[in-house]
Amino acid sequence: MSFASLGLSDALVRAVTERGYTVPTPIQRQAIPAVLSGGDLLAGAQTGTGKTAGFTLPILHRLAADHGKIANAGGRGPIRALILTPTRELAAQVEESVREYGKYVKLKSMVIFGGVGIQPQIQQLRSRVDILVATPGRLLDHVGQRTLDLSRVEVLVLDEADRMLDMGFIHDIKKILALLPRQRQNLLFSATFSDEIRILADSLLNRPALIEVARRNAPAEAVTQRVHLVDRERKRELLAHLIRENQWRQVLVFTRTKHGANRLSEQLTKGGIASLAIHGNKSQSARTHALAQFKSGALPVLVATDIAARGIDIVELPQVVNFELPNVPEDYIHRIGRTGRAGADGEAVSLVCVDEHKLLADIEKVLKRSLPREVMPGFEPDPRIKAEPIPNGRNRSSTPGRAPQSRNSAPARSEPARSSQPRSPASSWRGSTHARPSTDRGTLRRPASS
Repeated sequence: MSFASLGLSDALVRAVTERGYTVPTPIQRQAIPAVLSGGDLLAGAQTGTGKTAGFTLPILHRLAADHGKIANAGGRGPIRALILTPTRELAAQVEESVREYGKYVKLKSMVIFGGVGIQPQIQQLRSRVDILVATPGRLLDHVGQRTLDLSRVEVLVLDEADRMLDMGFIHDIKKILALLPRQRQNLLFSATFSDEIRILADSLLNRPALIEVARRNAPAEAVTQRVHLVDRERKRELLAHLIRENQWRQVLVFTRTKHGANRLSEQLTKGGIASLAIHGNKSQSARTHALAQFKSGALPVLVATDIAARGIDIVELPQVVNFELPNVPEDYIHRIGRTGRAGADGEAVSLVCVDEHKLLADIEKVLKRSLPREVMPGFEPDPRIKAEPIPNGRNRSSTPGRAPQSRNSAPARSEPARSSQPRSPASSWRGSTHARPSTDRGTLRRPASS
C-alpha cells in the first residue's frame, strides 16, 4: 500500500516521498482514511509509530482542498485547525512535521508555547495562520490578550492526550473547548487508554472511529528491555561503567525529579562523560540547545524528566536508561518509547535499587510479563541495605517502593471536559471491534510544571 492509495494529494505524496517514506505505517493506514472522512477519531498508538503523520497529512489534504475559497475571502483568514500538545518540544516537533509535509501546499502553520516571549508570537498571529500547534497554557494566554480567534476551527487534535491529563491540563482543555465552534472534527491520540482518557473521549467525541495498532499499555516491540539490580548509591557509578564499557554514544537517561536530573548530569560531566539536563525549570533556549546537541550526536548523554522528554523524537536512538523508575507505571512505556521507533531496534536499561522493587512489580503488571534481571560483576547489591521511602517530587515520601496516589501531593477530582458537541450514545462507536470506553469517573491530576 502506498500513500497515494490512501487518497492523499500528489503534493503531499511528493513531500512524504522526499522524506524517505514510501509505505504507510499501520496507524497511518487506518487513521488517514478515517480523518479524510471527516468523522471523529480515537486512536491508540505507541510513540514512534508514525501517528503525527497520521493526522497531519489528512488535515493538510482537507484544508488545502478548500484553501482557494478561504484565501479569496480576504483578510488574515481564520485558524482552521488547532493541534494541542502537552509540551513545548512536542509542539515544535509537530509543527515542523506540518511544515515539511505541507511544503507544496499553500497553507501556513505556526507553533506557540510558553517559556519564550509572547510578543513575536502576537506579531506572527497578525498574518494568516491556517494550522496552529500550541500548548494549552500559552494558547489561553493569547486568548486572554485577544490575539487569536478560535471561532472558526474546523479540526481539533489532542495529541498525547494521556500526558495532557497527567500534567493536569484538563481545566485548560475545558476552557479551550468552550471557545471552539459547535461543528468541528475531533481527533484524540493517546499512547495509553486510562480511565481518564475514556472519560474525556466519551465527553468530547461524537460517534468516533476507534483505532488501536498495538496492545494497550504495551511498549514498542522493537525495544529490548533489561534490569540491572544495584544499590542506590552506586547507580551513577554503574551508569558511567555501562556507558564506557559499551561505548554508548547517544543515551537518554530518565530521572524522577528536576534536582536529580541536574545532579546526575553534573556528576557525569565531572567524571568525563559530557552530559546536559532538560526539565521544566530550564529555559526554553537551554532546552532547545541541549536537545539540538543531543540530536546531532555532539552530546552523548541527555538527562531528562518525564515531562521534558515528551516529544523527543530522535531517529534510531539506540539506548534509554531509567536511572530511577517512574512512580506511575505507564510512564515507563512512554520513556522506553523514545527508542525502538519506526521499526528501528532499541534498548531500554533500568537501574533498580531495593527501594524500587514495588515500582518494578507494578511496571511488570502493566507489561504482563517479567523483565530479565542482571547483576553486573562488581556492582552486586548489598543485602543488608533496607528499602527507603521514595520522594514523590513534593518533599513528601511514599512507602518504600510504592507509587503515591498521583504525581503530586494530592489528587484533584474534576468533571470531564464538555464540548458543545452532542454526547455520543452508548451504541454509537463506529468502525471498531473494540469495547467502547467506559464512562466511570476517574481521578484527574493537578498540573505539573513543564
